[in-house]
Amino acid sequence: MNIPLVDLKTNYLSIKNEIDSAIQDVLNSSSFIMGPFVKRFEENFARFCQVKHAVGCANGTAAVHLALLVAGVKNGDEVLTVPNTFIATTECISYVGGKIKFVDVAPQTALINIDALEKAITKKTKALIVVDLYGQMPDMQRIREIAVKHDLFLIEDAAQAHAAEWNSHQPGFYGDIACFSFFPAKNLGCYGDGGAVTTNYDELAEKLRLLMNHGRTTKYEHTIEGYNYRLDALQAAILDVKLTYLLKWTDLRREHARFYDKNLPSNVGRIIEAKGAKHVYYMYEIRVKPRDELIAYLKQQGIECGIHYPLPLHLQPAYTSLGFRKGQFPVSEQLAQEIISIPIYPELTNEQRQYVVDHIKKFVHH
Repeated sequence: MNIPLVDLKTNYLSIKNEIDSAIQDVLNSSSFIMGPFVKRFEENFARFCQVKHAVGCANGTAAVHLALLVAGVKNGDEVLTVPNTFIATTECISYVGGKIKFVDVAPQTALINIDALEKAITKKTKALIVVDLYGQMPDMQRIREIAVKHDLFLIEDAAQAHAAEWNSHQPGFYGDIACFSFFPAKNLGCYGDGGAVTTNYDELAEKLRLLMNHGRTTKYEHTIEGYNYRLDALQAAILDVKLTYLLKWTDLRREHARFYDKNLPSNVGRIIEAKGAKHVYYMYEIRVKPRDELIAYLKQQGIECGIHYPLPLHLQPAYTSLGFRKGQFPVSEQLAQEIISIPIYPELTNEQRQYVVDHIKKFVHH
């Protein structure tokens, strides 16, 4: 049996007629840049997220960059975030001249350690990027209170957390801005690159739209310099179809997660779903020693796994000059040595998930 980590082909085939029709509609209209397809998706996505505004953009990295720009982060301003995520988050801090400052995570959830967060704030701290890793939000109510107390701009990096909730509220409710990626493998993914920024603030939405499209107010009038960060119409049309299935797909991911929770061996570590959170399981993470041996064994059995992420950002060669050292963020470093992503996508069959469990059991019990 061969089980991929993500099965994009099966997902496409399940909605092929609707996707093909949506693509053909865009081709027939010849409206490829901005236009009615992007507008419709933005309106539908904002409604889905229960926020006032959604601004489509080129990708998740562009979304975080736009958020930091409207936050007013400038040279020397500290931006707090976590080291156990993808480099796009911190690249954007560098783009605007900010200073990357890491806060370690909680071992049970792999999400930002909120006690450590408040201790890390200084007079130079301007903004906070909270990463909803693997599909789970941290205690955003408490984080919001801290942000307000210290006058910090609060950005939610929700690239992995479409439809996630904290106390029944999705990304964008607690933060000033939430940033989404529609990379193909995401819970809501397009067939190329795409992203969005959501907010409840009219003024921020207006700035985001200007920056996203060359500072343009009319076709050839530009009030500020901006960027070519537009979401194209083909991707928007695809996303609009897939958005109608997102809650169904989320329920299936959560059903698979409950199966893993119940049936995986007790000596296999997990990333827990926190009380108050609705985890949408972009990835299902287990913690195992020896990790690499298990991955090799599962590969031999036809089971594809992943590591998200094998090297924390503070130890990346790109950041050597910033002076971070090994041992500085021990929880993130420990997770990087133990974490494994196992298959969890909506189309996963009962037979496939049982096969995954059986072979993990076989390995840990041998």
